Amino acid sequence: MSWQGGSFGERATCVLAPNASPMTLDGTNTWVMREPDARRAVVVDPGPLHEQHLDRVAEIAGPVGVVLLTHGHADHSEGARAFAERVGCHVRALDPTFVYGGEGLHERDVVELDGLEVRVVETPGHTSDSLSFVLPAERAVLTGDTVLGRGTTVVAYPDGELGAYLGSLRRLRDLAEANELEVIWPGHGPVLDEALPVLDHYLRHRAARLDQVREAVAAGAVEPRDVVRRVYADVDERLWPAAELSVRAQLEYLGRPSTH
Repeated sequence: MSWQGGSFGERATCVLAPNASPMTLDGTNTWVMREPDARRAVVVDPGPLHEQHLDRVAEIAGPVGVVLLTHGHADHSEGARAFAERVGCHVRALDPTFVYGGEGLHERDVVELDGLEVRVVETPGHTSDSLSFVLPAERAVLTGDTVLGRGTTVVAYPDGELGAYLGSLRRLRDLAEANELEVIWPGHGPVLDEALPVLDHYLRHRAARLDQVREAVAAGAVEPRDVVRRVYADVDERLWPAAELSVRAQLEYLGRPSTH
């Protein structure tokens, strides 16, 4: 069944952007959050610069206090400034390039709006500027592209870095194990109701891929594209360019930096 977004918990609505693709799954998840009975909303990842999508987000959100970005990839951030100008608010992000009208975001920041509390957790790896947002009242975490609702994410080398990504997964897993997180609200794909098993799966998957890359190199694969052909043979070839980014990150992590 395809993912359509919808309302989750007492505080969140996911508005699905019309930019489905092999890389974005059903499209980008734009999250609208507000405390029950509050006037203003927080919007996370307005998505692409698509007027009908931004119109729909504005209609669902009503008054908006702030826009937050999980990271700067265009499918999450391209429409942010136009949307913020439309509704009269600031854009906050880790990368100063995407900040508009106010201050950025950093580790341990707490964004509070009309009673809603959003805690900022730096989770680099997919990109260097990747953030996750924890809503303690929902025991939920918005992960952007760090954890997806289906499949696994790309380590977007060279900006993305595998060691940092593994550390981010472990950090989120620790929060889930401590019962601070129960549900994952991702940047693409459906909501995941059990955070801890998902994060365990992500860590096992990365360990298995690293073993496969080691085996491919030992078998004589020299170029990243050769590793992709061996390790990602069961993956849609349309995704091989993205897989090559992850392979380059894996090779660097294993001490075999790619130079081609």
